[in-house]
Amino acid sequence: MFSKILIANRGEIACRIMRTAKRMGIGTVAVYSDVDASALHVRMADEAFRIGPAPASQSYLAIENILEAVAQSGADAVHPGYGFLSENAEFTKALREKSITFIGPEPEAIAAMGDKIESKKIAAKSGVSTIPGHMGVVKGAMEAASIADDIGYPVMIKASAGGGGKGMRVAYSDKELTEGFKLAASEAKASFGDDRIFIEKFIEQPRHIEIQVLGDQHGNLVHLGERECSIQRRHQKVIEEAPSPFLDAKTRDAMGSQAVKLCKAVNYSSAGTVEFIVDKDKNFFFLEMNTRLQVEHPVTEYVTGIDLVEQMITVAAGEELSFKQSEIAFRGWAIEARLYAEDPARGFLPSTGRLVRYREPQDKTGVRIDSGVVEGSEISVFYDPMIAKLIASGTTRERAVERLASALGGYTVQGISHNLPFLTAVTEHDLFRTGDFTTNFIAEEFPDGFESRQPTGLILDRLIAIAGFAKSIFQARGIGPVQAQYVAVLDNPKGQSFDLTVSREGGAGEIFVHEAKFAIETEWRPGLPTISACIDGEIVNVHINQTNLGFHLVAGAFTLDIILLAPARAAHYRQMPIRGKPDMSKFLLSPMPGLLVRLSVDQGDSVKAGEELAVVEAMKMENVLRAERDGVIAKLNAEVGANLNLDQVILEFDNE
Repeated sequence: MFSKILIANRGEIACRIMRTAKRMGIGTVAVYSDVDASALHVRMADEAFRIGPAPASQSYLAIENILEAVAQSGADAVHPGYGFLSENAEFTKALREKSITFIGPEPEAIAAMGDKIESKKIAAKSGVSTIPGHMGVVKGAMEAASIADDIGYPVMIKASAGGGGKGMRVAYSDKELTEGFKLAASEAKASFGDDRIFIEKFIEQPRHIEIQVLGDQHGNLVHLGERECSIQRRHQKVIEEAPSPFLDAKTRDAMGSQAVKLCKAVNYSSAGTVEFIVDKDKNFFFLEMNTRLQVEHPVTEYVTGIDLVEQMITVAAGEELSFKQSEIAFRGWAIEARLYAEDPARGFLPSTGRLVRYREPQDKTGVRIDSGVVEGSEISVFYDPMIAKLIASGTTRERAVERLASALGGYTVQGISHNLPFLTAVTEHDLFRTGDFTTNFIAEEFPDGFESRQPTGLILDRLIAIAGFAKSIFQARGIGPVQAQYVAVLDNPKGQSFDLTVSREGGAGEIFVHEAKFAIETEWRPGLPTISACIDGEIVNVHINQTNLGFHLVAGAFTLDIILLAPARAAHYRQMPIRGKPDMSKFLLSPMPGLLVRLSVDQGDSVKAGEELAVVEAMKMENVLRAERDGVIAKLNAEVGANLNLDQVILEFDNE
């Protein structure tokens, strides 16, 4: 067994690998870029080595820098995690030349399966069902259009070396194909250093279901069941679960059998994932193989009881698998939600900044959290915006969903935009609850992104009651009995108002909202970011921020801005004028922090609605900004290569 493992990665996956290595009595080595010098994975490791500046190309993707850290640390093995160099055959060869063990498959298998074109050829030859498409590299947009005409629209444009949703576009017309080809190639070049593109038929209304495989160096191969990964946006997974609520035993066995058959064709060892697209009739087609650990591997660990990182380590050390296919038992259900630094209201664009508050849920019964951050951590523009993974388990899917929803409600994240309310909205959605969804779920159910909803009915009354209770604690500092009256005004001076009567002693009391009575008990005190209250016997978690006159409340998918005033002051407040929002229609604003990689217009140009104006890159994803109306460019306010802040002006229109 190894004495010391270097983890060539960062964030939550580096921390997760270290936990298993430490449990096995193996020393751990972290690597870090300048921006990660104080990151959690650096603090967790036994040793840590700097590998370069913040850009991944100069640090986590710099093979020579990683090799130097291996040499300095004396590590005898390297675990790559996922992303970065995890599927880079040249990296594994470089380690082999220096007699350092790579904790993953052989470079030949990585090369064969990492090339999406080559892997499709191998799959077809092995008798694995594949998606109709062009088996070679597409040389340009014109050839792409010719292929699309043969296959028939819609088509999927994919980077040969792609993954994680990068270098992928769907096209429904020649125009979309031309633009998508250019963007996919550019993203692929930036993310993987490889801009080769291929095209295949886009399966409409599909489900994305993958099979976890595991092999050793002695020819033993098994599969560990499937994971349902259909809840995704921009081809990036958001919620995953095991098993799939869609598959039957016959289809599951057939998919597992084909996954193992493909792995045998390339003499695969270590953990890997064979991904399939499944149509509404349960016909399945090989999509790609990821020759590494997947982000969503914890749900498989829950239902099988098998630590995949431990298996990768023991297999790399030359040991045989300790179990056969017939000995693998599947128990219960597990669901994973990815907590992202992103703004669902802006089309899920990434967000950056400091985690001013970061508190994980206190009740972790049946819940696991894989995170690489702590309160005060910086979410950088240079890397993937995932903050943490929240995994909930249960004997049934219903129980796992309940635990997931409860844990999401107990999370506190402040300082950046994030997708916690959106994740809650997904878990509450009828289609998710019944398991009746496809990869189009987010695009169809949340076509304009997601904004927290203002509550109504009982939820609104409860939040008003909680705000009144909090106000009484602030006013009396929580000491002694309190009798108070307030008027709750929502949104603005002309907004809806509610009369409140508060009767409280310590952490318990009664609140009357008009005629409705709510009995509340809580241990909350000012300064805590979350009120966990028992309201009429039911536990409710509410995130609370104090404003000048009231509170900003967030409860699951709901947001409420409320001002609490004495009745006399409320009458005066209603006379206040309402301040309107400034007119920003003449400006093109950056929708996220990022790099301005292209300006498609110049001063004085006339543009039509829908035309490309600029391209902003963030987290290696290129985002095209288009004209919302016809107009003339009056002024360019930023230059290509500029690092843009959120809402920074890129250009101005002539409004005349």
